[in-house]
Amino acid sequence: MLRYFLLFSILFIGLINVRAMWLAQVGPKYPPTKGEVWPKPQVEVKEQTFYVFNPSQFKVKVLDQTCDILTNAIARYSYLLENKLGLKTHPTAPSPQTEGIHSNTSYRGHLKELEVTLTSPCEEYPHLDMDESYNLTVSSTTTLVSSSVWGVIRGLETFAQLFYVSDDHNDIRVNKTTISDFPRYKHRGLLLDTSRHFITVSNILKTLDAMAINKMNVFHWHIVDDQSFPYQSERFPELSERGAFDPSMVYTKDDIERVIEYARNRGIRVIPEFDVPGHTGSWGIAFTDILTECYENGKVIGFGPMDPTSNTTYKLLRDLFKEVQNVFPDKYFHVGGDEVELQCWKSNPKLIDYMKVHKLTASDLHALFMSRVIPLLANATVPVVWQEVYDEGVILSTDTLIQVWKYNWITEMINVLKTGHRVLFSSSWYLDALGSRWTDYYAADPRQMVYDVTSNKTLMAGIVGGEACMWGEMADDRNVINRVWPRASAVAERLWSYQDSNTRYRSSRAPSEAYNRIEEHACRMIRRGIDAQPPSGPGFCVV
Repeated sequence: MLRYFLLFSILFIGLINVRAMWLAQVGPKYPPTKGEVWPKPQVEVKEQTFYVFNPSQFKVKVLDQTCDILTNAIARYSYLLENKLGLKTHPTAPSPQTEGIHSNTSYRGHLKELEVTLTSPCEEYPHLDMDESYNLTVSSTTTLVSSSVWGVIRGLETFAQLFYVSDDHNDIRVNKTTISDFPRYKHRGLLLDTSRHFITVSNILKTLDAMAINKMNVFHWHIVDDQSFPYQSERFPELSERGAFDPSMVYTKDDIERVIEYARNRGIRVIPEFDVPGHTGSWGIAFTDILTECYENGKVIGFGPMDPTSNTTYKLLRDLFKEVQNVFPDKYFHVGGDEVELQCWKSNPKLIDYMKVHKLTASDLHALFMSRVIPLLANATVPVVWQEVYDEGVILSTDTLIQVWKYNWITEMINVLKTGHRVLFSSSWYLDALGSRWTDYYAADPRQMVYDVTSNKTLMAGIVGGEACMWGEMADDRNVINRVWPRASAVAERLWSYQDSNTRYRSSRAPSEAYNRIEEHACRMIRRGIDAQPPSGPGFCVV
């Protein structure tokens, strides 16, 4: 009898546990928030009282300064508020459902107006030192104030993210809120590789939309590489004619100008990268003589980096860079310098003799090459280089931006900063890492890393920002958007939002509320046409 009782008890307890497990799986893993901003603002005070939004009862008024960028932004966000907030239809008059809202003690009426005050004239293009700060007060008459058009754009994005659909799906609400906001880092970028797989202009524009939603401000366009040369040069058309994957897979001057203008209207800089002397295989299809022949057992086995001793190489680069810089207006220009195959140079008989005569190593050749290439850029250009250029001892101006991407990155950053150079951090933010999650990218904070080791706040100020990097080996036009988002959103928040300097970065993880907030944010991006992946597990989006 006892045996049957014990068996019954075990079965009963098992059923309870199964039921508990079943209950635990109902609904989304992390219920999304309602009207929470990503990246998190510096200072935000939100009340429980709310206003109801109705497009027919709402208007936008511009005070003080204005310009085409501001006019375009207001038109863009006005359309978004009317069509992309998740409610299929907007009531134009009070209905029986909405009339009941008057009994809600938190209800404060309808949102009537947004007053946008831009206190200084607009700048033509975004730049490293642009002011992106703003103050937003959400009330019946909402006010958005900034001294910069770029700050207004960031404030409009925040304003749009505060809206949410009521639980009964009858109306759109926004809580009474006060926000004072600005970014921690000046440079908040995304690198997109368009050589290993060609990415269409339409998906580049979607990428820029997503960057604006996440308040990222630099599009690092890694436009060419070994695999293909999709940049269509007017001076050297044979580079893309022979080096592009296909005649249809090129970026014309009109395409590039379209991307730059689209980015400008969203407060995003476009920095091109033409990586030299390595990663230049596609160049050599049209201009074989600029590359180095690699030898093995006395025989040529292929081509490697550019020939650092050839005047033809530098003449081509001088003329091409002049053309490219006439197309891209930003004064920063990325000349690469990473992953140079030094063994190829060491194997080439001509370069072996050159190194013997001049008493140089292969590393010295790399330094020589970069020291001759950087002066080919236009006057007032600020070069950006991968960390190998610094590691090889190239003499660089102190304003040169060193992009740190390899292992031992804390030591590397400290060494770079101590020599007076500025750092752009990417080591922990490589989006092409298969199987990584957004939380993996949230853990890193470059300034915090340096401060943990040095306790030197002056030193860590030399880190101007960072970039998430989407290399193209495993990302093409069909999956690049959802490979980037929302994982890059974690980088965006790290670079924008406040981080407690008393928290060591190694133990710093996404706060629990961020799991819920990024669920809302991913759905927000999907509603706006960005096919973001699910951030953390089971859930749903109402679009």
